[in-house]
Amino acid sequence: MAKNQFSYRHNAELLQQMMQKADISSLKQLSRVSGVSELQLIRLQNGLMPKMQIETLLKLSKALQVPLNQLLSSFLPPSLQASDRQDDSSSATVESLKQEYQRLQQLLKTQKQSLEQEFHSSSIQELESWLLQWPTAAAAAQKNPQLPAVRLLPLVKPVEKLLKKWGVEAIASVGEEIAYDPQWHQLIEGTAEPGDLVKVRYIGYRQGDKLLYRAKVSPLSS
Repeated sequence: MAKNQFSYRHNAELLQQMMQKADISSLKQLSRVSGVSELQLIRLQNGLMPKMQIETLLKLSKALQVPLNQLLSSFLPPSLQASDRQDDSSSATVESLKQEYQRLQQLLKTQKQSLEQEFHSSSIQELESWLLQWPTAAAAAQKNPQLPAVRLLPLVKPVEKLLKKWGVEAIASVGEEIAYDPQWHQLIEGTAEPGDLVKVRYIGYRQGDKLLYRAKVSPLSS
C-alpha cells in the first residue's frame, strides 16, 4: 500500500511539473486542452500508463509539449523499469508503444490526405459552374468593354455559396455607413473615434467570432 501511495505521489508530482512547464494549471484544464478525460489522467497518476491507449498518450504528449518517448519512460511503472536484476520487459513495452505510435502517425497522415482530397473534391463541386463559366465570361468582357458588369454577378454566386457553407461572413457592405469599431474596421484615411460614423470602402470578413480581414473604412465628410 505504501509503495502504491509512493508511486501515485511520484506520478502526480511529475505530471504537475510537466503541466507547469506547459502553463497548464489543473487536471481539468489539461483534460480540456488535450481532449483526454480526467479519469484517464488519474489512471496515469496511478501507474496504469501501459494499459492506456496510444491515442490517449499521443494527445497528452502534444498538450504537455513533451516527446512521446519521454512521456512513456517517465510514467513507466517501477516494476517494468530496466535494472540489472530484471529482464527486457521495459524495453519491449516501450518498443511496442513506439511501433504503435508510428502506426498511428501513418494512419493520421493517410486520414489527413484523404480528408484533404475530400475537401478539395467537395469545394470543386461547389465551384463547378464558376470554374466552367467564369473564364469564358472574363474573355468576353475583355473583348467587349461595354458588356454590362451586372451580367457577370450571377457567376459569383457559387463562390458566395461556398463561403457561406464555411461560415465566412462579410463585415458590412460597400458604401454602408456604420459606427466605427477598430476591432472590425481599419481606417484607410483620416481619423475616427470608436462609435463615429464611417463609410465602408472595402468589405471585410469574419468566420464566427474569428476576424479574417478588417473592413476598410473612411470617415464621413464633415
